[in-house]
This record gives sequence, structure tokens and C-alpha cells, in this order.
Amino acid sequence: MDASLLKETEFAQTTHEKWVKLAQKALKGADFNETLVSRTDDNIAVGPLYQRASKAQLTPRKNPSQVWHIVQRIDDPDPARANKQLLEDLENGATGIALVFEGAPNAFGYGLPATREAVDQVLRGVHLDMIHLRMDVHPKSRACADWFVDYMRPRDVNPKTLSFSLGIDPAATLAGTGRLRMSIAALKASLPQALAGFFSDDLPGIVLEADGRVYHNAGATEAQELGAMLSIAAGHFRLFEEARQPIHYAAPHIGFALSVDQDQFISIAKIRALRRLWARLQEACDITPSAAMIHAETSMRMMTKLDPETNILRTTIASFAAAIGGADTIAILPHTITHGLPDGSARRLARNTQLVLADESNLAFVADPACGSGAVESLTEALCEAAWKEFQTLEREGGILQSLVDDKLQERIVNARHARAERYKSGERSIIGTTVFPAATERPVKVLDAPHMPLPTDGVVHCEPLTFPRIDETLQA
Repeated sequence: MDASLLKETEFAQTTHEKWVKLAQKALKGADFNETLVSRTDDNIAVGPLYQRASKAQLTPRKNPSQVWHIVQRIDDPDPARANKQLLEDLENGATGIALVFEGAPNAFGYGLPATREAVDQVLRGVHLDMIHLRMDVHPKSRACADWFVDYMRPRDVNPKTLSFSLGIDPAATLAGTGRLRMSIAALKASLPQALAGFFSDDLPGIVLEADGRVYHNAGATEAQELGAMLSIAAGHFRLFEEARQPIHYAAPHIGFALSVDQDQFISIAKIRALRRLWARLQEACDITPSAAMIHAETSMRMMTKLDPETNILRTTIASFAAAIGGADTIAILPHTITHGLPDGSARRLARNTQLVLADESNLAFVADPACGSGAVESLTEALCEAAWKEFQTLEREGGILQSLVDDKLQERIVNARHARAERYKSGERSIIGTTVFPAATERPVKVLDAPHMPLPTDGVVHCEPLTFPRIDETLQA
């Protein structure tokens, strides 16, 4: 074939409208919107085809020149065994760890003992200046900050070399356990002063967090999860304003944690939307925006007990979305977590999934791969609008803490969970290996022998705690 012929060939100009007409013709009378347009839990339309977005806004992770941190959860109630797991993870490619303590909303019934001695034992042999360390939100988060400082002091660790998140978020603790150890008034009075030493230009870590995972795993929509995180961040700002401390010093030390699931494009858009919403909130507070530090963890609610190997596919898609969306740190729940505390084999699969994505697939090579994608940009903007409305609702209710005490946010989340369950029960949505294509026989699953840790029962502020049934569990109701 003469290649010069291609230069003389002109393809007919087409438009989105022309494509829709052709698609409608192919549908042979079926309704276009009913057949090809789906809707998210926030009633956001997801079309089959989008035009390229013009003047797209680059939304990269905080440090686009580096690969995200590959984080492994450390949640074994046995500190000695947890230390062995931790060292094995770091020796085999993990670049970060997440200490998950008992009583944490995200511990799923397990977790390290919440003691100074447990912290000392589990971190034995770890070079903190070479990894990212995060502590998941739990009832003793404030005390844990002191344990962290006490651990570093005799080891002469330079704080400027550290990458860490202390995970202090009273709202997530209240939502997940139904209790706070001090009144909201006492919390507002004491927290800014207690954390003042952490808020300095020389300390690079995250101190306060807005954790959306507790709401996601309870059944929240994407907008509800994002709106909750914005309200938490605004509440952190108010704490420092009322203490007459400049909020622009606090902003760089406020981080975020959210869930990602097997809905790839929604998860990508959710992370990108969070970055834009955080910048918008800071602008509304009249401070120069600082980039968000975002931790992404794969969704617990999407995990299934039947055919647990399919969870590997779910978490792979979710972690891929987290990387493409621009998460700074990512943790994958091992595929056997619905059966108990995962063993070394399941933990290795979770770790190696990220290693393949980072080192073999090079997903971090492009700063924002989704930038300009019509579908992702449209979903990002729609999520921003829906999340901002949820944020405004929470603020009218007195902020997220007051909304939780009044059981208003819980009611909206439970309603969303029930609506989602009905979609699965009706067959509109399906779960591979559970509602469709179930395995003929279930293979035995190996997990570690570990006690189930109860949630705390003490506290002075109470609300109706969120519960965390997985989607496959809601189908049995």
C-alpha cells in the first residue's frame, strides 16, 4: 500500500450528537438513557462516551516526582508477631506501615494493643526515617502522639527527615464507636494547645486527619464521604481559630484518608475531587492552599466472604484507581480479611499487587493520567458539587460532631446503604462469586489465630454508632 494515500485521505467530521444518533439507531428503539447511561449512588449520570475535556486542571498527588508509599496494615493483636510481619513487609518492598490499634473504627475487630509498650515492641528494628509511618484513628490517638514522640526522643531521630501521620480525628472515633472520652467543649479547649508543638514549619508530618473510611464502610455515598471529610477539616480549622492560633500553620498538617473500591472511574474521580475541594475550602478560609496529603485504603464493604479470591481482583482495580487518582499513600486489605486476621500469604499478595503497579506498570510515571479525560473530569466536577452540598448540610447542622450527636448523618448514610442493597437484591447490580457465578464449592481459607477485640465502652459523649455491614452481608437482611 502506498503510504502517501493516507495523507490525502480525510475522515468525515463527527460530533457527539451524530454518535448519539447512530447509537440510538443501533439500539433499535430501546431508550438511550435507560440502556447506556448509569447513575452513581449520588444520582450522578455516567454516560457511555465523553468528549475530551478542554482546559483541564492538573490534579497530581502531593509529590508527583515520587512513587506513592506502599503501605501495609499492622493490626495483629500480638505485638511480637506484628513486629515480624512489619519487618518482613519492609524487607520485601513496602515503603510504609499503618499501625491499626484495637478499638479503631478501621480495625475490623482486631488491632494492636493501645499501649506505649506495644508501640515500642512493634517498632523494634524499624528505621523511621526511611519509611512512612501512619497511625490509624482510634480512641487513644492523642495519647499515641505522645508515645510516638517518646519513642523517637532517645533514638535521636531528626523530625525533619520523617514522613508520618498521627491520625487524630475525634469525629471518626465518635462515628465509629459512638463515644468520645471527653466532652466536645473540652475537646475544643484542649486539643489546639496539646498539639501546638507539632504545628511548626520544620515538622513535615500530618497530625490531624479527616478520615472518610468510617463513613464509606458504613454505606455512605461518595459525596457523603467527601462532605464528611470537608466538615471534619473545617472543624479542625475552627478549633484553632477559637484558640486564637493561625490556621495557615495548621493546614499543612491536616491529612485525609478515604476508601477506594472496584468502581474504577468513580474512585479516580473521588480522589481528584478531594484535592480540589480541600483547595476550595482553604481559599474560603482566606489562606493560601496547601496540597492535600491523601491516604487511600481499599474498601472493606466491597469485600466478600464467598469466593474470597475474587477480592484480589477487586482490590487490584481499587488500588489501580488510587494510584491513577493521585493518592500519596495506599494500603490494600488482604483478600481473606472477611474470614479473620490475614496470614502471611494474603499479606504478601496485597503487598505484591502494589509492587507490580508501581515498579512494573510504572503508574506513577505520569503526574495525573486522568487529566483531560472527559469522563473523569465530568465525574470529578459532579462529585465536587455533590460533596459541597453535603458539606453545607453538615455545617447547617452545626458541624459533623453535632450532626453525629443528633444522629442526622447516620440516618442519611443508613438510607444510602439500604438503597444500595435494594439495587443488588433486584439484580440491577451484581457481585461476582456471590450473586452471580458462585463457586460450586468453597475452598478452605487460612487465617491467623487472633482474639476478636471489642469496641470501647467508656466515654462522656455518646451517639448512635455507625455499623459496618459489607454489601454481601446487606443482601441477607
